[in-house]
Amino acid sequence: MISYESFDTWWWPYVFIAIAGWLATDIWRWIGVLVGNRLKQDSAALVWVRAVATALLAAVIAKLILYPTGELGNVPLALRLIAVSAGFSAFLIGGKRTWIGIVTALGLLIGGQLLLG
Repeated sequence: MISYESFDTWWWPYVFIAIAGWLATDIWRWIGVLVGNRLKQDSAALVWVRAVATALLAAVIAKLILYPTGELGNVPLALRLIAVSAGFSAFLIGGKRTWIGIVTALGLLIGGQLLLG
């Protein structure tokens, strides 16, 4: 039987994680495709799925801004809030182009770090 500890090589844990990660997520993608094709775009189920996905994304973004890890944790909260606010504003003003919001927020983060640094 193959297990995580079956092989004594440096690369085996990476293969194990890749396969386990693929198996755990890919089946749900295929089920989503099969079920999703049968739903109408304005059905209650699809509206609910979109709402849950949007809420999860908003929660992840809020966590990254308010409780960051790694290097982002060294950036002052005020600078992170200013950057995300300006990035979102630039996104809206720029015709909802994602890259405009990202470039604006990153520019403020990097510029602010250079000024404070």
